[in-house]
Amino acid sequence: MTAGSDPRHAAHESVEERIAELVGDAEEKLAAEIIAEHDLHPVTEPEPDEEEPLPSMSEQIAEQLGGVRGLIESSVPVLAFVLLNVLLSLEALGLEKRQALLWAIVGSVGSALAIGGVRLARRQPIRHAVNGLFGIALGAWLAWRTGDAKNFYLPGILLTFGQAAVLLVSVVFRKPLIGYAWGIMANKGKQDWFGNGRLFRTFQWLTVLWAVSLTVRAGIQYVLYLMGEANAIGVVRILVSWPIYAATFAFTIWAIHRVTSAQRREPTVA
Repeated sequence: MTAGSDPRHAAHESVEERIAELVGDAEEKLAAEIIAEHDLHPVTEPEPDEEEPLPSMSEQIAEQLGGVRGLIESSVPVLAFVLLNVLLSLEALGLEKRQALLWAIVGSVGSALAIGGVRLARRQPIRHAVNGLFGIALGAWLAWRTGDAKNFYLPGILLTFGQAAVLLVSVVFRKPLIGYAWGIMANKGKQDWFGNGRLFRTFQWLTVLWAVSLTVRAGIQYVLYLMGEANAIGVVRILVSWPIYAATFAFTIWAIHRVTSAQRREPTVA
């Protein structure tokens, strides 16, 4: 009888294997208990080729503009200026025109600083607040220097006219800026829409639409500026300009979605 067939040798091997199996089970249980006790979990890394879906164009544009909260916050300093300038200019208060203007400026700039401070304290993005503060500060300086409240709104009026001019120039040179915005925000940075005739034409007339929208908004305010109706300019900026902006924005999203959806449904020619 060979050593390998010795029953004692076979029994010895089975005991050793059994002991090893029990030790292995104990080690696994111990490891599981340590992981559970210390809340240790394996970290799964994303695949190298896996790409996270981009937010929709409307979401990204809203984020760039500060969203609904950004629109509200940008209106607060203007509203503060209008209200304070109207209330403090009442004859019953006995304040001089320049004193009323000073307090209106302080209230407007102060509210803009407060908005930026709150965002900073909450560790939220402050770029929109900083941009708004710059425009408010420039308008406040012009109003104080000239002693006329209507000049508070002049930088915003001129900036809006300038934006409309830039949009029109981009259409003339067949480089519609709305198309570039769409490429960056909704097409992963690719500007391949130049080769898409229907989409290109859509971006051309949408860019013209935005230029017209901005011109109307600035034009109404400029007419009131020439008439010297300072408080009316502030009211128009809040109650008229934002609805025009919102309507133009919503129509733009709808028009682009309409074209891209129709093209996705079209059968591809081999």
